[in-house]
Amino acid sequence: MSDGFESPDDAATVVLTAVVARVTALADRLGVPHAQVFDTGRLSVASGVPETVVKVLLGGRRAGEPDVQARFLQRLDLLRRTRLKPNGRKYTQQEIADGAGMSRQQAGALINGDRRPTMEHCDAIQRFFRVHAGFLTAEDPEALAGALQHTEQELLHKLADREREAALAARDPLERLLQDHGVRGIAWRAAQLPTDQHRDKVAEWLDMLLESVKRPES
Repeated sequence: MSDGFESPDDAATVVLTAVVARVTALADRLGVPHAQVFDTGRLSVASGVPETVVKVLLGGRRAGEPDVQARFLQRLDLLRRTRLKPNGRKYTQQEIADGAGMSRQQAGALINGDRRPTMEHCDAIQRFFRVHAGFLTAEDPEALAGALQHTEQELLHKLADREREAALAARDPLERLLQDHGVRGIAWRAAQLPTDQHRDKVAEWLDMLLESVKRPES
């Protein structure tokens, strides 16, 4: 270790590379822009990793890993800037101390870097700011991989929804029609037509559709 930096864990870097590859593949499959899923500002706030480091890590390069205390101060500063009170102001040291169950002096020493944090300190502050365990302590590649895994889950849900809709449409056109427009929607659209002849055409078309997808008697 030197100058407050240490080498990042190789395993965490391997995990990050794998998550980036999976998110990229899902985004391409869904047609979601890479700029959206790999938005560095959003990922920085979610992971606690500085945006400049997020860019380096997403580029497949290594970044100098801060030591435990430097990482703690970095992440705590980000929390104080991004997790604000309902009125939009930062939490004061006293409010953090009260919420984390420590004295004002303890909180001040931790925030100012005059005292090294223990795991108990980290757990208490993470609970106060309502972030996941390890937010203040995880190495940068691990923290970024965790944030991207949330993105991966969101994309997987979108893919599942799309495949479910496609399967429904292929299986039953009538159900797809009703899902998209509903009975009232179809009736409303028919009512907008200018003549009874047009409306009769709609009724005729619906009769044909019903006949084509009629289910066998059970």
